[in-house]
Amino acid sequence: MSSNHVNNRNRQYHSEMASNYLPIINNKNNNGHVSQTSKLTSIALLVVSASLVLTGCQSNPTASADVAASSTLMDFSTANLAQSQRQGRAFTASQEAQAERYAQLFNQEKYPNTEYQAKAHLLTAIRQHLATEHVAVAQANYQAVPFIDADSIDAGSSSLLRTIIETYAYQPEGMYDSSDDEPYNSELYNDDHNYDGTEDALESDYPSDYADEEQKAEQEEKAIAAILAEAGENEPASADEEHDYDAEDHDSDDYASDDYSTDEYVTDEYDEYGGETEGMLSGMSRLSPKTMAAKYEAMQMAKQQAKTEPTNSDGLSMSSTGLIGNILTMFSRTPEQIAASNAYQYQHLTFNSVSQYNPKQRQLQSVYSYDYATPTISSSIQIPVAFNFNNSSVTLDPSAIMPIVALVNPENTPLPSQMASHTVSFGLPESITAQLPPAVLYDAVLNAIQSSMAELAPEHFSAVDISGDAFAKEVGATRAVKVYFGSQQSGEMIGKTLKYVTKSLQEYVDANPEKYPDGAMLKAALAKAQLYNKGYQGADVGSLLQFIEAIGPISFNQINYYYLDNSDRLLAKQQRVNIGGDLLGSTTTMLNQVRYDKASFKRHALTPLLAESFGSNAVAPIDGNAWIAAQRQKKDRLQTARYARYDYEDGSLETDYSSDEYENRYDAESIDESRIGDAKDDNEK
Repeated sequence: MSSNHVNNRNRQYHSEMASNYLPIINNKNNNGHVSQTSKLTSIALLVVSASLVLTGCQSNPTASADVAASSTLMDFSTANLAQSQRQGRAFTASQEAQAERYAQLFNQEKYPNTEYQAKAHLLTAIRQHLATEHVAVAQANYQAVPFIDADSIDAGSSSLLRTIIETYAYQPEGMYDSSDDEPYNSELYNDDHNYDGTEDALESDYPSDYADEEQKAEQEEKAIAAILAEAGENEPASADEEHDYDAEDHDSDDYASDDYSTDEYVTDEYDEYGGETEGMLSGMSRLSPKTMAAKYEAMQMAKQQAKTEPTNSDGLSMSSTGLIGNILTMFSRTPEQIAASNAYQYQHLTFNSVSQYNPKQRQLQSVYSYDYATPTISSSIQIPVAFNFNNSSVTLDPSAIMPIVALVNPENTPLPSQMASHTVSFGLPESITAQLPPAVLYDAVLNAIQSSMAELAPEHFSAVDISGDAFAKEVGATRAVKVYFGSQQSGEMIGKTLKYVTKSLQEYVDANPEKYPDGAMLKAALAKAQLYNKGYQGADVGSLLQFIEAIGPISFNQINYYYLDNSDRLLAKQQRVNIGGDLLGSTTTMLNQVRYDKASFKRHALTPLLAESFGSNAVAPIDGNAWIAAQRQKKDRLQTARYARYDYEDGSLETDYSSDEYENRYDAESIDESRIGDAKDDNEK
């Protein structure tokens, strides 16, 4: 029996008793005379009511049944069938409601949230986009900004990587100078090669227990100086000067009497500061946190002093941080340099392209243009490129790279007037295409990219408000999806794409056993790749990129905005890629806008060049494979002719001069030369 049920019943019973007592109390108040029997009756009734409350017995079974039926808990203390059925139905309904609420929280397929819906719309648009023929017009612009904003709390702070490099290369002034080039040689090895007082030197310079802070500081200074000397900032004395001992001055008895062992000294004292036998980087393993902390504090204090005294800033960068510090300073860009780059370079520089994609023929035709235009100068580099994966060929216009080819191979580089067509086509050798058709690899890569993106978590896909987006209004989009690809997401995509490609190629090999028998190169390579794919997950590649990004001057983050219409058709894309780091001092942002509408494609300035290069009326390209074969054949003929001349010269010597004739002729020539010499002597006399 529930406590609520008991309380309700007790309240009802007390209300009935109060209504019964009310006339008696009123009568007493009004008349002022009550009999002893009425008092005893009242006391008895109070005792009975109290006992009923304590025992908790039912006084109104109808009301308790109604309350129990409305509860979600089942009452097993009664055998009422109707009540049990009502309680069972209520309990089942409550559990179903709880299960539905739980599913709404975690079952994204049945109850998708905003991120899951955005991901579903985008994947549908990408699959439809890659399966249909379309055109694209792209324009990329660049801008550089300081890596750390001037108002940021990190302004004036270096990255951890740069701090470690500068701290290791920092040489505190006054702690190591030219007089300390041999901090241990001057004390242990005197010029007279006398070991008198060696024990005193060891005891004074390397005590086993430091008594005060001054001795600790001196020891720390010597350790830092020795480390810097080992790192190459100050060259130690040569081996000949250190180990060139005279046997007469140091006999074995005197050496042993001083209890000075060469092995003990090398292992305990000399190697402590990185002996020459351990290499230039041996001091790296002996850097203690205390030493690095001391050098870091000294370096930061020197930097603060350089800010207050500008005349010392050049000395700090040149003498204290050494060559490494100068290199880091040279790579780092100041805000003034960044502003100049934007004003004179990036503001006038654009990267344009037009493309046409045919999925059935697996063809991609594009024209890329690198344009720079100012009021005083204008230049443009245009390169048409076409890929045909069905024919395993690539066609391009080599005009842009012809000067480079002429520098490498000037004799075999044709002039533009000598070319029958301005495009050249190159195809993969049959030995490669027979092993793996490019069409199979192309399909495997496309499917792998789509499958890998589908496995990304929904929280990386966000539906954005485009009411104030000017680019969305230009392309006529009704919705937009933002996808963030940081180092973790990019690495996960790379790792899973490799696995999907390997899986697709393995399925192709298994479906064609006649082409890939046991022992085939591709089959063995795929088996090994599958073996290594079992040892890592896609997220591990993302963690690796995060580690590289954390310690290196590079970033892998990019933000993509995909613009769709109501039918989930991809209309445009905007990509933002950030490249930079603290060592560079700046972040270069590339903003690439791509439109997939035919109107922009038709009115673009590069579209006529695309039709001229790869259109139906375009001149057939030059066979690049035949041109390469002709050049190789010409080179082989020249080599053969050169070897033939060598053989011809050797043969002529053998036929014209036999061994006997050659010796006789040589003797005759030698005799004639001796006679000429005698004649000269006679004339001189």
